[in-house]
Amino acid sequence: MEPALSVHTTTSGGPESLLERAYINAVAPADDTDEIRTRLLDSAYEQFCRMGIQRSTMEDVARRANLSRITLYRRFATKDVLIEQVVLREFVRYFHRFFRDVQQADTVSERVVVGFVSSLRAIRHNPLIGGLIADEPGLLVSSMVGDDGRTLAAVREFVAGQLRREQQAGNVSGEVNTDLVAEVMVRLCASFLAIPSHVVNVDDDEQLAAVARQFLVPMLTSADPES
Repeated sequence: MEPALSVHTTTSGGPESLLERAYINAVAPADDTDEIRTRLLDSAYEQFCRMGIQRSTMEDVARRANLSRITLYRRFATKDVLIEQVVLREFVRYFHRFFRDVQQADTVSERVVVGFVSSLRAIRHNPLIGGLIADEPGLLVSSMVGDDGRTLAAVREFVAGQLRREQQAGNVSGEVNTDLVAEVMVRLCASFLAIPSHVVNVDDDEQLAAVARQFLVPMLTSADPES
């Protein structure tokens, strides 16, 4: 497994995390008409899913795409860059699926439930990202701790943004501290991803929905404890 998941979760020195970039790309998709680049990303995704990221080489990806190594390196200068772009595309797909699932819910309470269930399902069932978590569960914990909280902060800001929109629409009390609620929601979700549970079957959507209704939905009406 790669020694540092920071490659997977943050840009190479950029101010935005990979999740932030994925969100931006999901809501304002770029016009990517480079068929060779898409072909290489598809091949890398298949290679990583089949053999794992650490055991896969740039040569393996080029061979699977039936293209030269020179062509691969022209578009992705290093393996780290290739990994980042493959994972970025998976997170973009996650956001697309998340928005689609949430839009089908009629109330803010159900949107919270659906969002919680959809997030866990999408990540755990993703052959690449879910595979990383299944093979190296400690890697997720180390990435969240090792990147000084940037990944969790990016997800928290995304969730807080959704809650603020609900507030502005009058669906959530104005007294609710959206940042605090988002923080708790994200940390709960992350713990289910990173640490096996012997109480909740995280592959059972009904159980996850029950957890969300019992513990997450009530926070939508809780006042800021400092107010």
